[in-house]
Amino acid sequence: MIWRGLYAGLTYLLLLPVFGYFAWRGRIEPDYRRHWSERLGYIDVAAGRTLWIHAASVGEVILVTPVLEALMGRYPEANILLTTFTPTGRAEARRRLGDRVQLRYLPLDTPGATRRFLRRAAPAVGIVAETELWPNLLASADRAGVPMVLINASLSERSAARYRRWPASRAARFMLTRFARIAAAGPLHAERFVAAGASEETLEVTGNLKYDRKTDSKSRQAAEALRQQWRARGRPVWLTASTHATEESQLIEAFEVLKARHPNLLWVIAPRHPQRFDEVAALLERTTWRYVRRSQGDGVDDRTDIVLADTLGELDMFYALADVAFVGGSLAPGTGGHNVIEPAAAGCVFTTGPYVDDWHEAMAPMIETNGAAIAADVWGVADKTEAWLRDDVGRRASGQKLVAVAGAHCGALRRVLDILEDVMAPFS
Repeated sequence: MIWRGLYAGLTYLLLLPVFGYFAWRGRIEPDYRRHWSERLGYIDVAAGRTLWIHAASVGEVILVTPVLEALMGRYPEANILLTTFTPTGRAEARRRLGDRVQLRYLPLDTPGATRRFLRRAAPAVGIVAETELWPNLLASADRAGVPMVLINASLSERSAARYRRWPASRAARFMLTRFARIAAAGPLHAERFVAAGASEETLEVTGNLKYDRKTDSKSRQAAEALRQQWRARGRPVWLTASTHATEESQLIEAFEVLKARHPNLLWVIAPRHPQRFDEVAALLERTTWRYVRRSQGDGVDDRTDIVLADTLGELDMFYALADVAFVGGSLAPGTGGHNVIEPAAAGCVFTTGPYVDDWHEAMAPMIETNGAAIAADVWGVADKTEAWLRDDVGRRASGQKLVAVAGAHCGALRRVLDILEDVMAPFS
């Protein structure tokens, strides 16, 4: 195929700029300057049967952790190889899984790096979370006879539209037909995958794995301990989670409105990207509000207005702690919003902005409980948040209904594991 030859050549041409980017990014995140050999497929893995799973970054690592735990239980003798693309994903995997899995970076998508990676890893199966589609990697896996499975497969309308256009349509069909099985996160996603070229015979709707991630007792206990530590018992807590650039400045205005009506309100800001923590801190410095940084262990007392949650892996706890939340990436077009299942599972009522794209389907039953709302702008976010803060009884009742909605959609984990067991049967 002509497009594959052109793509392969382009990947080699981009190697130098990509490593230049890693070096530049390493000024803020030093881990980007480490393990560069792994980016070229030079990895070492323990001898024996290897099960390989790829989770690009933090969100995907959290998503696949229950899958990994289950695989380790079902195949205790197997080596589990987990690849990520970002250092933050790797750090999160280390925090959650320790040395029970082997952690490596996914190779850059050149023909040589992908062939080298698969030759050295020699996995019995490859499992990819969400929609990480790399032509050379999938072609190399196909040639090496490694069955590939796409789990929690989701495709946004924007991506689906792009894959309908030539030459992306040829590439999409090529990549999707390299998967032995595709476990779609929902019926709408399944339709989009078929339209993009996936075979209906390999595709099954398993549901969204995010519903199977419940807020555990550990997170709830940590949230309660934090309330005591922050002297927040009796203080309403507003969490703005996974916020993006431009959103924090808008939310400051909403906070001023809310603070005027609820003087003891405590605002917790959890930016989406770690590299923006200092940027958000600088923004808060320019306000009159007293803020502390979570990462620095600064104390929170009755005079504290804002907590900058500049840490990783604590969002579950913050949702369990908060009275009301806002899910970011939704006040401006382009991102499409973030995981709305997390606050629902924690029983935390929440708002989003208008740009939630493919989360509309998930939010529909949540909105019916009055536990979720899509606001037209930041002022709508403030109005709905204020209404919930005024109604303790109604807010808690809606939160419990959210938990029930999330619980009613569980079961994807079991169905995904059944598919993986079927694919791995020849290797057992």
